[in-house]
Amino acid sequence: MIEVKNLVKRYGDHLAVDDLNFTVEDGQIYGFLGPNGAGKTTTMNIITGCLAATSGEVLIDGHDIYEEPKAAKRLIGYLPEIPPLYPDMTPYEYLLFVGELKGIPKRVLKSEVQSVMERVQITDVKNRLNKNLSKGYKQRVGIAQAMLGDPPIIILDEPTVGLDPVQIIEIREVIKSLAEGHTVIFSSHILSEVSEICTRIMIISDGKLVTEGSTEELEEKFKGGTVIDISVKGSNEAVAGVLSGLEGVESFEVTDDDGSGTVSAKIKCAEGADITEALSFALIEQRCLILKMDTEKTSLESVFVRLVGGNASDYEDAAAGYVSQSGDGETDVGPYYDEEGVSAEDLLNNAVKSVSDEHAPFDMKDDEAADEITDVDTADNDETGEKEAENDDSDL
Repeated sequence: MIEVKNLVKRYGDHLAVDDLNFTVEDGQIYGFLGPNGAGKTTTMNIITGCLAATSGEVLIDGHDIYEEPKAAKRLIGYLPEIPPLYPDMTPYEYLLFVGELKGIPKRVLKSEVQSVMERVQITDVKNRLNKNLSKGYKQRVGIAQAMLGDPPIIILDEPTVGLDPVQIIEIREVIKSLAEGHTVIFSSHILSEVSEICTRIMIISDGKLVTEGSTEELEEKFKGGTVIDISVKGSNEAVAGVLSGLEGVESFEVTDDDGSGTVSAKIKCAEGADITEALSFALIEQRCLILKMDTEKTSLESVFVRLVGGNASDYEDAAAGYVSQSGDGETDVGPYYDEEGVSAEDLLNNAVKSVSDEHAPFDMKDDEAADEITDVDTADNDETGEKEAENDDSDL
């Protein structure tokens, strides 16, 4: 369980996180939803111990992230928005390296690495260099390193940003599979993604938590009056007359459809009012043939827009626009700075430093540690040869 109490983060005069309070229960998939600049990444960096808060408290299963960092961080697997991969390592080498840092015993390290590679389906690229992997495979390797050591809490910062539609579906399935035995938190500003994957949703705006609950709870909590769209054969006057005299109609708008004798109307009903039956009989009495009647229900999109303002499609467009297309048609993510102006390189370095500082398990001299980490053992020489052959082929 994660408890965040009165969390504040300031950058000079800018208040990035404003007295944030929430609790994450075990065994759920939490969606951390909000527009760009809402404070999602800052909050995740603080929860994982990669960034110091100005004030407040973060407890990971009762361990204070500042007072007991080693105990707290051993319970967390973290994937920053930019996966912290070493480009000249292969996924297999990189995961062995991370496993050593996390203190996984050598007798089980290889089997652990093999297990997570199979779960995220990267065994077929385990001997390729990370720099030669597609964006989707890089994300999978990043998720694999978060899973190593089987931490009970997995935190993923916008894991589907920059992926193509097929890759997004694949990563979503990986995230769903993590729910078996883990608590998962992942941030996004893609509404459809959050509603599809998450069991609980937290909406943050301007550094504040504005609401939380399941999709159904939020839709029920913020539901207003029903909106009905109708299309009928008849005149403007007849339809407007029916709607004007109908109980439960809060407002309406009637428009002609290209002079064909078809009239459309959008009707906003009073909260709790069900006018569909009365509306149907009233239109029939006026000899207006009903061609279409659709009811719009409260959605996560409408809840999001009501709470943070703007148009939800703007956030979907922004997410899609984050991916840049180079002249040769390759999809890439351009130079990245988070919402507080911290570069991707600095975020990567902070994440790696945090892991190495807090998870180094061995009490030995630096040269001995280096020998232990690099000495995977001679049985891997065959795999290394295969890897080099693959790299040579790819260079051709």
